[in-house]
Amino acid sequence: MTIQDTKKFGLSSLSLAVSLALTGVMGASAAWAEEAQEEAQASDNIEKIAVVGSRAAPRSVGESPVPVDIIGNEEFTKNGTTDMNDLLGKVVPSYNVNAQPISDAATLVRPANMRGLAPDHTLILLNGKRRHRAAVISFLGGGVSNGAQGPDISVIPAVALKQVEVLRDGAAAQYGSDAIAGVINFQLKDNAEGGTIEARYGEFYEGDGGSPMIAANVGMPLTDNGFFNVSAEHKTADATSRSVQRDDAADLIAAGNTAVANPAQIWGAPETKEDFKFFFNAGLDLNANQTAYMFGNWARRDVEGGFYFRNPNNRGGVYSGDDGETLLVGDLTGDMSGNCPVITITNNVPDPVALAQVKNDPNCFVFNEMFPGGFTPRFGGVIEDTSLSAGVKGTTASNLNYDFGVSYGKSDADFYIKNTVNASLGPDSPTNFNPGRYVQMERGASLDFSYFEVDEWSFAAGLEYRRETFEIYNGDPASFELGPLYTQGFGIGSNGFPGFKPQDSGSWSRNNYAAYFDAEHDLTDNWLVTGALRYEYYDDFGSTTNWKLSSIYNVTDDFSLRAAASTGFRAPTVGQSNVRNVTTAFSGGQLEDQATLPPTNPISIQKGATPLEPETSVNLSFGAVLTVGEFFLTADYFHITLEDRITQSSNQELTQADKDALIAQGVLDANSYSSVLYFTNDFDTTTQGVDLVASYAPDWLDGANFALAYNWTETTVDRFNPDNISEARVKVLEEALPHHKGTLTWTQELGANLRSMVRMNYYGEFYEDHLDSEGDLPIHNGSTVTFDAEVGYDFNDNWSLAVGAQNLFDTYPDENPWAGIAGAAYPVTSPYGFNGGYYYARLNYNF
Repeated sequence: MTIQDTKKFGLSSLSLAVSLALTGVMGASAAWAEEAQEEAQASDNIEKIAVVGSRAAPRSVGESPVPVDIIGNEEFTKNGTTDMNDLLGKVVPSYNVNAQPISDAATLVRPANMRGLAPDHTLILLNGKRRHRAAVISFLGGGVSNGAQGPDISVIPAVALKQVEVLRDGAAAQYGSDAIAGVINFQLKDNAEGGTIEARYGEFYEGDGGSPMIAANVGMPLTDNGFFNVSAEHKTADATSRSVQRDDAADLIAAGNTAVANPAQIWGAPETKEDFKFFFNAGLDLNANQTAYMFGNWARRDVEGGFYFRNPNNRGGVYSGDDGETLLVGDLTGDMSGNCPVITITNNVPDPVALAQVKNDPNCFVFNEMFPGGFTPRFGGVIEDTSLSAGVKGTTASNLNYDFGVSYGKSDADFYIKNTVNASLGPDSPTNFNPGRYVQMERGASLDFSYFEVDEWSFAAGLEYRRETFEIYNGDPASFELGPLYTQGFGIGSNGFPGFKPQDSGSWSRNNYAAYFDAEHDLTDNWLVTGALRYEYYDDFGSTTNWKLSSIYNVTDDFSLRAAASTGFRAPTVGQSNVRNVTTAFSGGQLEDQATLPPTNPISIQKGATPLEPETSVNLSFGAVLTVGEFFLTADYFHITLEDRITQSSNQELTQADKDALIAQGVLDANSYSSVLYFTNDFDTTTQGVDLVASYAPDWLDGANFALAYNWTETTVDRFNPDNISEARVKVLEEALPHHKGTLTWTQELGANLRSMVRMNYYGEFYEDHLDSEGDLPIHNGSTVTFDAEVGYDFNDNWSLAVGAQNLFDTYPDENPWAGIAGAAYPVTSPYGFNGGYYYARLNYNF
């Protein structure tokens, strides 16, 4: 099978294995020539596809038994944002992502939700091949995403994409674990000539968050029989602040502490110091029936965000003892002979006489000497992402299509924290730390076969192997070591994100093997039925078998009915089963150090933990497709029951007996922990909803296209363990994401060179449990409408300029009624952000 042949079969689309009526082997990277696409569209097995905003055709695949969206590269360019998560949030209504201003590692790899489920319930493919997970686990993920470990799609630059295919249905029977909410397949560009260079700059109306970007894509021939396509993007982004002064910081200033910053704590988009992405895609005809392919990437970004303010009077383990009424004074003599005075705090003012005595005594120490106004750590990390896939595909003499491929993927998250201390080290503490690294590595191999149109039957089958490894590397010694002041009540480790100790470090792996079989059959000229069966074996928890049935019936040439039913599963990740972490969270009005331990840890077991098991699901859907002239509509209902969902437990308070047990095991910093968490299969949910996708290109308004995309999703928690999942957490799971979300887009060609786009975005009500307060700080935000607009002009065939705005009318969420507690002016989990309007300009050179 040559590259030209694969154009005919459309191999870069989602495969037959997901019942998308495609005729090819997954993972191909061949180009779609215009005549080949026309031939494909005329085929009985291939949907007529088009991009939203195109006048000629609808947005969705209308003849598939399950709902699919085909989103072309052009739609991704009509946005001010360049982050792939934000771009998908604009074009896929059930896809939600928000800012993560103070969320530990979730600030570095933002979690996203499709159909109201966790990030790792959506399978991500690149050129049809499974994408590896990020090393980051979202310990603070806004409730729905807590504990999730999904792929990092923000490393994918829009300039590298030909199109994105979004399968809105369960597909575990075809692809295995994670495909419960759906599948997103990113197809890389594969042209062998030409290219584009894009320069873009934007910033928020407030004058912050400036983000310059330059990107390029170049297609080159690889001999006369292949292509080599490369893409690169580099950008930075300044931080933003939508903060007010905290009440406690204002009280300190009013009491005369002139060293307190204003604001003491910043809520806003983190700073992206550097973000570089490189992707390549290559294909080469080896002979008339065989093609080799290879694609991969290298990406690196450095992101730094804010943290919680450490009050210089009462931050436990650094400034204050357990009573909260005196400063924590360290005796530096080693034998406690310093006779250090007690420093009481009255009306927010430490006893000035006693404080001066300590400052003048070399045997005594308080952290007010180092940070008199308190301190706010800055947390960040350097994320490196690497992948490589290669293989050979072709067709045998008996017309059997095959694809043998191997893949490698690695995500490396190297954390840092600064402007903080290891309090147990006293005055010798550094203020910058490297607390360690998480590494996720995946290797795999697959062999896929397909055979088409045998007495109106089509078949696909395959074998897959994957090995997943999760690694923890310990931090620098100062980030975890026990200093001499440990026995005096001072905290251990870099405050805010203690370093991973050598005993925490390690490497954990597992293998899994899979076999699948798919079949499609045209019962009549108007009725297509598909089926799939998949068996998987994991060497850590055993085997699972899943199935899928789907069908579409063409009632008339213009109206079709479709339905699908399937089972699914999501295996717990190796990271979720083995991760160790300590994070600082806001609980009960105070900061707490919370330890996340493996469910097999003795303390976790003591608190009720058991080894993780896979989640299981049942997906049901039915819908209709209507085409009337230039009007196209799909409407689909879905119903997903998900049992034994994996999440972090609620905080489990550590009693003194628990701490003593930890210390006996050698966990000597146990006194620093107020509570522990672990991963658990402790609740079931039902998620249901409706997707509407419509497109209309009226003849009476030449050059216009109207596109509507709407989603209603609602999740109900059916069962939960009240010992691990609180009522407040249940409310977050059910209401944190808006139940309704939609976009209405009008694109217009205004002559040969001028074009415009206007998009209305609707977001339904959402609930925020502010600061994860267990319901003590509720925020009920109302529904909101925002607008985006862009105008573009083509100077000639090569040069074009576009200017636009996102959130054109500078809309903000409702003000935060609890703003004074931690300084956030707006709800921080808002699905449309809290930074207000953003304007941008984009210059393109095409060649």
